[in-house]
Parts: sequence; C-alpha cells; structure tokens
Amino acid sequence: MLSGLRWPDEPTLDAGARTWLMAFRGVPLVLTERGPEDRWGRRRADGIAGGADGGAEPVDLAGGLVAAGLAYADPGEAETLCRPALRTLEEAPRAAGLGVWAGGSLAATDVAAVSARAGRFAVIEGRILHVGERSARTYLDFARRGEQGLTVTVQKRTWRTLSEHGLSAATLKGRLVRIRGMIEIGRGPLIDLAGIESIEVVEGEQALRR
Repeated sequence: MLSGLRWPDEPTLDAGARTWLMAFRGVPLVLTERGPEDRWGRRRADGIAGGADGGAEPVDLAGGLVAAGLAYADPGEAETLCRPALRTLEEAPRAAGLGVWAGGSLAATDVAAVSARAGRFAVIEGRILHVGERSARTYLDFARRGEQGLTVTVQKRTWRTLSEHGLSAATLKGRLVRIRGMIEIGRGPLIDLAGIESIEVVEGEQALRR
C-alpha cells in the first residue's frame, strides 16, 4: 500500500486511479517501507517510479495521485500523517473540483449526504458550534442536535495531543474546520477523530504546520 493515502471508493475514481498507475507499468520502482504492518497484515511504503537508473524523471506515486485528485491524504490508523506534504497537494485539485473533490468537501450539516457515506471515508467541512469536554472523550458538535449535523468524538489521549498544539475548546469553538475519517451513524453522523492530522482549521486559528 502507498503510505499516507486513502484510495477512492467510487468505481469511476477507482478506475481512474488504476489507469494513472498503469502508465508506470514497466518503469523501475523504488519502494521505501513506512512503519509496521497494520491489523490486516498490510505494509505501507513510499513508491518512486523512474529515476536516474531508468532514465526518466522520478515520480512520487502517492503525491501524483493526490495532486490529480485521485486519492485523499489520510494517516490511516497512525496518529500522525507520515507525509504531511500530501495534504498540501490536495489544495489544487480541491480548488478545481477534480476527482474526489468534485462538488467540494461535504458540509457537516448536510445530514443526508454525510449519512450516505456511512462506513466509508469522507472529508467534511463545517463550523464547530459547541465543544463538550468529558472525562473519557470530547465532542465537537456542528449542529445544535446530533441528528442535525456531524458530531466528532475525540478520545482523551487525542484531545490531549490537540491541546498541546493549541487546539482547545476555546480555540476551536466557532472555527471553520475540515475533518477526515470514517463515517459512523449514531443519533446522527459521527466521526471518531484518529489524530491531529485528521482535523484542519481552515479559518481563524491555524493548526500546527510541520
């Protein structure tokens, strides 16, 4: 698996990403392993196609897919994105509405659209109306009631990490943010925040830039 990526689940985009990769068939490939196996026994790696030995300009496969709008940047089960620059590469295709960004990010208060992606990965934007800190977890609410918009749950350890980087109840309330993760359904749509790389402040207080 290419590290730092979330492969598209829509059939047409899946086919587009595969076609993009097939252009490098027969080109020398250098793989650099990233981290241990995941729970399914898969290993993540960076893939560079071409280079000096092959006589072609080297191409970062993960970066190319993200820049073409054919994949999302995603830390997966890791707490941090091993290649944070991939998130920057999303900016151009998102602005142009290419590939996975066609139609833009989902709105946190568009319950029907967000719920339709239950069990799948999504990138969602919205303004945090309320931050509820509890002993075990913190809740980021995007609507007055759970059934009216997205709720993001943040486990205690992750909340502590966010707070250490300046993302607290005081700095997040009222901010426009971008959340990425797997959609679950409770009273309304839910995302359990995987780590600090899964939330971006896109207005006001800025998230830490590495």
